[in-house]
Amino acid sequence: MIDGLATAIIVISLAAAAWTLVPAARDRPIGWSHLAALAVVELALLVQVVFAVVKLAGGEQPRELAVFIGYLVGSLIVLPIGGFLGAAERTRWGAVVAGVACLVVPVLVMRMQQIWQGTVG
Repeated sequence: MIDGLATAIIVISLAAAAWTLVPAARDRPIGWSHLAALAVVELALLVQVVFAVVKLAGGEQPRELAVFIGYLVGSLIVLPIGGFLGAAERTRWGAVVAGVACLVVPVLVMRMQQIWQGTVG
C-alpha cells in the first residue's frame, strides 16, 4: 500500500462526508454535487486498487491476503451502495446514509494499511 495515497483517500473521504452531511443538517436530500464528491472518492479508491493489484502481482503481499482482498472489495462497493441509497431516499436520511458511507471508507483504508504492514489491529 502507498501511505500517501491512503492518507489522501482518508482526507478526501472525510471531506466528502462533511459535504454530504451538510444537507442532512439542513433537512434536505443530497444533490448532484454530493454524488460527485462520492465519485471522486471512488475514483481514488480505484487508483488504490490498481496499485494494490500491481504490488500483489509483483510478489508483495500482506500476511492475511484473503482479509486484505475482502477489505479492498468492500472499499469499492460501499460508496456506490451508499450513493444509490442516498439518492433514492429523498429525505435528510438519504444524506445521512451517503455521509456514513463516506465515513466507512477511512476505516476500511486504515484497516487495509494495518493488514498490509502486518500490524495486529
